[in-house]
Amino acid sequence: MLTKAPRGTYDALPGIVERYQYIENVFKNVAESFGYKEIRTPVFEHTELFKRGVGETTDVVQKEMYTFEDRGGRSLTLRAEGTAPVVRAFVEKKLYNQALPARFFYNGVPIFRYERPQAGRLRQHHQLGVELFGINNPKIDVEVIDLLYTFYKELGMNQLVIDINSIGCVKCRKEHRKALVSFLEKIKDQLCETCQARLTRNPMRILDCKNENCQYLTLNAPVTSDYLCDECKNHYSQVKQGLISVGVEYNENKRLVRGLDYYTNTAFEIKNTALKGAINVIGGGGRYNGLVKNLGGPSIPSIGFGSGLERIDLACEAEGIKFPTKNYCDIYIVRADDYAGDLVFKLLHDLRKQGIKSDMDYANRSLKSQMKQASKLNSKIALIIGEDEVKLNKITLKNLKSGEQSKICRTDIVQKIRNIIG
Repeated sequence: MLTKAPRGTYDALPGIVERYQYIENVFKNVAESFGYKEIRTPVFEHTELFKRGVGETTDVVQKEMYTFEDRGGRSLTLRAEGTAPVVRAFVEKKLYNQALPARFFYNGVPIFRYERPQAGRLRQHHQLGVELFGINNPKIDVEVIDLLYTFYKELGMNQLVIDINSIGCVKCRKEHRKALVSFLEKIKDQLCETCQARLTRNPMRILDCKNENCQYLTLNAPVTSDYLCDECKNHYSQVKQGLISVGVEYNENKRLVRGLDYYTNTAFEIKNTALKGAINVIGGGGRYNGLVKNLGGPSIPSIGFGSGLERIDLACEAEGIKFPTKNYCDIYIVRADDYAGDLVFKLLHDLRKQGIKSDMDYANRSLKSQMKQASKLNSKIALIIGEDEVKLNKITLKNLKSGEQSKICRTDIVQKIRNIIG
């Protein structure tokens, strides 16, 4: 087993890494254009953070966390989701004393969940997301949804569906919970085992069950939107109007509840219909107006989202989106004979200092083999140096795309290369 990655993990090799880097760069550019700044938090936190933040009754805390005790007897947990650590940092550093709203994004951070591995769902995956603190204005909800939608569109996605709902405030949720539990008690014996356990812990999550029988049984179950107080109704109405005003189409999904206890009011998910089944949800989030206070800070309204990097990549692949390719060797230096000596290595050094991606042969291959190697590396130019070139103080430059070849003075070689590769 030493030579096999643990179940639910994988090695991102060259080819995949470049795709991820492209996705992360697009996200960074979009997030920054919306005024968000990058934040980086530890890969592990005190276990209590996730218990209090995510919720004791959630599947994440009950079954999916990677928790361990360190040598000092402290219970620590690998990052199980992205929001709670950012909130912890916001509270610990008293960032609420700075100008609000405070906008943060995280990019490609590892998330650890012990669950059954499948396509787009791994025990270690990577997320990107945003968190915004300090404003309860519905237009902020629209901003956050629009940011995520804009990011997906910038990647070239077209098969997108936005689902939104309001799950109300604490007061609304209390009334809805009573009605929902009363309804579910009558059918609890027919529900799946997971939903039977949720009935006492987290009944609202039953509305989100993927079991077809449970979905059928709960078709007429009470939904949160029927129990919203006037303030929550008004907030939700303004969110919908705001999305219309910026041209973002959406569906109202009254069964959308999200899986973490901290959510309040607006909840949303974005699906890519090129993906099939449950993995077509590529991002989602919502408000969590009570979480900052719950983790020891003042009462500050907040909202955010998370989106899985691997699932985004699957969606791009499913839509046939082609990413720009990255070339690691624009220039390959070919030593025509032993006469060139250290000149080839010195030239390589000088080109790299100029920021030009370059390589050379270290295996004493023949001239023909070196030219083949240049082609394998997708080099744009081969620089050939032999006895004639040394004597003339010139370098033979061959454009590997056009086939054109000429001798260039050594002092002019960098400019000539830049003219060709841009």
